[in-house]
Amino acid sequence: MPSTDTTKQYEAAKAQYAAHGIDVDAALKKLSEIKISMHCWQGDDVRGFLNRDQDLTGGIAVTGNYPGAARTPDELRADLEKALSLIPGKHKVNLHAIYADTDEKVDLDTIEPRHYERWVEWAKAQGLGLDFNPTCFSHENSKDGFTLSHADPKIRDFWIEHCKRSRRVGAYFGEQLGQTCVTNVWVPDGFKDNPVDRLAPRKRLKDALDEVFAEELNPAHNLDAVESKVFGLGAEAYTVGSHEFYMGYGLQNNKLICLDAGHFHPTEVISGKLSSLSLFAEGMLLHVSRPVRWDSDHVVILDDELYEIGKELVRGDLLGKTHIGLDFFDASINRVAAWVIGTRNTIKALLQALLEPTDLLRKAELEGDYTSRLALTEEFKTYPFGAIWDYYCESQGVPVRERWLEEVKAYERDVLAARS
Repeated sequence: MPSTDTTKQYEAAKAQYAAHGIDVDAALKKLSEIKISMHCWQGDDVRGFLNRDQDLTGGIAVTGNYPGAARTPDELRADLEKALSLIPGKHKVNLHAIYADTDEKVDLDTIEPRHYERWVEWAKAQGLGLDFNPTCFSHENSKDGFTLSHADPKIRDFWIEHCKRSRRVGAYFGEQLGQTCVTNVWVPDGFKDNPVDRLAPRKRLKDALDEVFAEELNPAHNLDAVESKVFGLGAEAYTVGSHEFYMGYGLQNNKLICLDAGHFHPTEVISGKLSSLSLFAEGMLLHVSRPVRWDSDHVVILDDELYEIGKELVRGDLLGKTHIGLDFFDASINRVAAWVIGTRNTIKALLQALLEPTDLLRKAELEGDYTSRLALTEEFKTYPFGAIWDYYCESQGVPVRERWLEEVKAYERDVLAARS
């Protein structure tokens, strides 16, 4: 339960918001129902447990050598538990296929639900949902930069089979955990320099995806998503799975369309795309990240774009059709702290949006009173949001403000430091 001081500050802040018709208690209840899908790959620098000796490919780069990266599934789960214990709410964990926890020798085209059973049992014990992703990188069959759109039918078939099996794993997660699994398909396919034929690879990708999605799965257990990218390292001139390609494919085939904050031109932001896409898409998946000059997957901070994402989701009542996941990895800082910082910031942005006087602002806008619209949005930036956040954290049994850092430092000293 929140302390007396925290409760007093909360009640005083709540009265200020109530003066503008904002029900803070209702906002916190709604916030507690939002699940963030926290990505497992921050904990071990996208290495996974299948083919750990493979170099990262697909334009993915992790920089830094901070001690304590997870080396085993048990270590990764322990790190995830520590991070989640410092984040308010009940959430989900997002797995890539390379994170299979099995004693069998298995390749990506032979994975089965049983290879992830230990993850399912752990998620049940923790009360968590699981999301999933086929891993179309860091493999012998992806070394030349092409997977589902590969010109060689044997290599293409390998990746088609992998994605088919990944969907079945996702459906198994959803069935076992009672929370729909989002299985997201992203491939790094593209050319470093200008291609002669842009059409043929996209035709192959479309045909391959049609094969991947041919099997009907229960949408209560598994939802499919497709993810675009503007470019990647080694694919600077041409990416097969562009935004236009996947937007068309997703709309035509009723798939969730994934918007990754780093997968667009540096002058584009995904917050501006949400309202348009929501009118036509079956649903949306967000990969909340922080690009710095390129798709560099920095830890999410409470910047303008994160605020805008939260506002668009709340103002447009889009939370019901949007799945929110995180996608960043930084090996230059404590990996557990990175999870906590990024996830807490994402929740803060949503709370800030829920505490906005949306109806009042919308009324001013409709009446052409742009002066009031600007004045109120600016004044609300200094309303006592921190008191509401502190109360929410204490009511959820997690540390207030920077106190969580003490626990991470202790975990680093007692657990992470022992890892070579």
